[in-house]
Amino acid sequence: MLAITNGKIYTMTGKVIDGGTLLIKDGKIHEVGEDIAVPKDAKVVDAKGKYVFPGFIDAHSHIGLFEEAVGEIGEEGNEWTEPITPHLRAIDAINPGDKAFEDAVMGGITCVFTGPGSANVVGGQSVVMKTYGKIVDHMVVKEPAGLKVAFGENPKRVYGDQKKMPATRMATAALLRETLIEAQNYKAKREKCCNNPEEVFERDLKMEILCDVLDKKLPLRAHAHRADDIMTALRIAKEFDLDIVIEHCTEGHLIADELAQLGIPAIVGPSLTSRSKVELKNLSFKTPGILAQKGVKVAIMTDHPVIPIQYLPVCAALAVREGMKEEAALAAITINAAEILGIADRVGSLEKGKDADVVIWNGHPLNIMSKPCLVIINGQIVYES
Repeated sequence: MLAITNGKIYTMTGKVIDGGTLLIKDGKIHEVGEDIAVPKDAKVVDAKGKYVFPGFIDAHSHIGLFEEAVGEIGEEGNEWTEPITPHLRAIDAINPGDKAFEDAVMGGITCVFTGPGSANVVGGQSVVMKTYGKIVDHMVVKEPAGLKVAFGENPKRVYGDQKKMPATRMATAALLRETLIEAQNYKAKREKCCNNPEEVFERDLKMEILCDVLDKKLPLRAHAHRADDIMTALRIAKEFDLDIVIEHCTEGHLIADELAQLGIPAIVGPSLTSRSKVELKNLSFKTPGILAQKGVKVAIMTDHPVIPIQYLPVCAALAVREGMKEEAALAAITINAAEILGIADRVGSLEKGKDADVVIWNGHPLNIMSKPCLVIINGQIVYES
């Protein structure tokens, strides 16, 4: 058993325990609170004067798919040759040897969502995984974790340059609708064949994953920066009665009331970048705070490698500087991120029975000068400064 004592524990359940104790056993949080007896055989970590947090969660990245320090040969996140590729699985391309995983661990990020890029209208299936390990299959928390779809500039630029559809926003929406209708037809035919064992039914990998989307087993993860693109994504989700998460949400502050009314979660970022294209002209660190104040469930992302993954807490701190409440910013990289990803039963807060993903900081993590001094994933100490 491992015991962390005397630290300032941020459970992310609403209570901060000053001078509390956290016990870890068999990879899980065994107890957390005040006046907890420490077993005699426990290894004790004295966190006096330090801050104890759940491991941070990056709710949108491309870690392992756009590998660092190897150049173009390590770019596995975009299949540029066909605009509709729901059957692609990120797990088949993630390299756990990507140096960025080490950076994530040393930065206190213990869990990430990673998946295809935004070249395609339908890009493929994503993964939620821990940031420490040698074999991806052993690092997975949830797979598939969402189906990537993209609106706005990227798909129309990629395929417009190839003189293929989509070359306009209209065509992007039309292709997605067409694909979802094909999936509806496939689903109806599959159900009909199930009731008639003599009828031969040919499986289609593209359609099968889309049927899971239609059945709400899997959310659409919609890349959308501009307000009108966000509304197009929501329009299509409403038409087909789909679960959807808006990613990037750069102009979400312009339609915050609408997002709040519809109960649509937003994963905001990357904001620590330049306005490199037209749809980023309203980029601002004010966006996550405005959305949170309106009642939208918000997570903050790095979009790694756009922003190096270890700077996730920096992005949260800059959001606070621009008006986001501190507790909301911390939630955006812990419990909110976990809830949006559908993994809050395992991570995102320090509660009994959850995975023991714990980080001890030498100062408050939203202070630019602070660093993790101990990182624990699944109850195992994986980094110690």
